[in-house]
Amino acid sequence: MSSSGVISLQNPKPFLKWVGGKTQLISEIAQLINKIISEKKKKFSYIEPFVGGGAILFHILNQFDKIDNIVINDINYNLVNAYREIQTNYLELIDLLLDIETQYYLLNTVEEKQKFYLAKREVFNSINNYSTEKVALLLLLNKTCFNGLYRVNKKGKFNVPFGKYKKPNICDKDNLISVHHYLQKVKILNGDFQETLNYINKDTIFYLDPPYKPIKLTSSFTSYSEHNFDDQEQIRLKEFCDEIHRQGNYFILSNSDVKNYDSSNNFFDELYKQYNIKRVKARRNINSKGDKRGEIFELLITNF
Repeated sequence: MSSSGVISLQNPKPFLKWVGGKTQLISEIAQLINKIISEKKKKFSYIEPFVGGGAILFHILNQFDKIDNIVINDINYNLVNAYREIQTNYLELIDLLLDIETQYYLLNTVEEKQKFYLAKREVFNSINNYSTEKVALLLLLNKTCFNGLYRVNKKGKFNVPFGKYKKPNICDKDNLISVHHYLQKVKILNGDFQETLNYINKDTIFYLDPPYKPIKLTSSFTSYSEHNFDDQEQIRLKEFCDEIHRQGNYFILSNSDVKNYDSSNNFFDELYKQYNIKRVKARRNINSKGDKRGEIFELLITNF
């Protein structure tokens, strides 16, 4: 609270750790969006069909006042429910998280914390309906699981092991309040990316961050939902980009660069040959082996 009695909000940031988060590519993507806005000098709608952790979304909400109609979507039901809960019922969620955090901090040993984690994971997987409790448990698991992964088995059950963090920030109250405030201007969808075409206005910018194509066979270890995003889905996404382009709108797409491990693999170069393909350096931090993390290239593909 400021001296004037007005609540001062921090800049919102992702409330979940999310594999494939775009924090490192924000400046590149922001420059591309800024290029469109500065050249056209008009207001734009913004649609993000694979919102994930929302790093780009929150940057947009912080920085771009010429974007006023914002739509986000994800196929991950639990993730979308978290966004909706923070948008509409954040105070009850914060109360639950503070209670869970207090319980967790009172535990003295790693073994006690792991037991607590596994018990909460079981409860999370047993709740089949949408509830504030399930969202609170999602945030707990995300902050205390191994590497902040979100991974489910074929039955859709969360199965990531415990992460052994000493004092994770389970309830980031100030950020949740800020995220709640900024989400008031956002429409939140839960479905197939194709359905977001229904929300195009005259001038729309899409940012597309789909499940990445594995850059080698052993890297396809994570499933964010029961749905598999295979090569046919990548081709369907390209056709989706064609439709955005046909309607006179703009898209920015990020994906893996399969040439990192196979220089002869032209999958994306052929698929998007009519568009602009830029290779940018990024760092992968999700490998369990430290020496396998490091700098690689990713793709930014645009129709401008």
